[in-house]
Amino acid sequence: MARLDVTETFHHISFPGHIHTQDSLNYALHFQFQDRDTVIATYPKSGTTWMQEIVTLVKNRGDPQLSKTVPNWARAPWLEQHGSAKVLEATQGDRIITTHLPYNLLSSALQGSKAKVIYVTRNPKDVAVSYYHFHKMAKFLPEPNSFDEFLDSFLEGSVSYGSWFDHVKGWTSQAGVLANVLYISYEEMWLDLQGSMERISSFLQCPLVGEELTNSLRHCSFSSMSDNAMVNYTQIPKEIMDHSLVLFTGIIGDWRNTFTEEQIGIFDTVYSYQMKDCPLTFMWECPPESCGEGGGGQASGSG
Repeated sequence: MARLDVTETFHHISFPGHIHTQDSLNYALHFQFQDRDTVIATYPKSGTTWMQEIVTLVKNRGDPQLSKTVPNWARAPWLEQHGSAKVLEATQGDRIITTHLPYNLLSSALQGSKAKVIYVTRNPKDVAVSYYHFHKMAKFLPEPNSFDEFLDSFLEGSVSYGSWFDHVKGWTSQAGVLANVLYISYEEMWLDLQGSMERISSFLQCPLVGEELTNSLRHCSFSSMSDNAMVNYTQIPKEIMDHSLVLFTGIIGDWRNTFTEEQIGIFDTVYSYQMKDCPLTFMWECPPESCGEGGGGQASGSG
């Protein structure tokens, strides 16, 4: 299924046709969640790949065997992507399910479910820069041209997967509606991976102790994920994903190396308007004492 130049429009949101069809998107809307499911929900480039690895390791109590032998898209498949239905229907027991869909499209399917949802946010300036570079690498996404043009599209919500503002506000406004949801930020994981992993393992009712935690932390590090072919997407053919074009750093505040002062002003104006009624706050800069590799960074996948 090539369709590299195809864009699917679904509920007024654009999706890359290489990995989505109308059927696969409709399948997601009517999906039957099971009580033992763990759902990782994110806007693209917010720490998806990292969370997939963390949850896999937590569920396996620090044993890296699965994360080193099964690609993340097979052990934590994207609900809305073409081909995922067969994977999910063949999975027995606990399932890890990933989605980039906004809450309003999954609300009916999740209603009444006891599935555990982990929603990961990331400061949108870093998201925009990371997403821009990912467009350069991923041949199934439109050519981004200049960052200035891409930023305009990002702020107006016309990029693939829609508006970051709508996505984040939609999911984080459901604290009183969804029974089992954990909100966590990319920045929290970067600055305190151990504390974050303890929160996540407790939420999943699978607390890690001793070597279980130590092993999980080691295999979730940036260097470990970068070297793991089951996580770093190097198995994807170059004509679909060209890793030679981009270097991912994952550092908090890396947007400073891309944004101009004019772009900062435009972004801040739109952000203030869009988020005026939202209580969320974000970390925009990395504290000087924490700007090394951090807790783990993000491997160069579709996170």
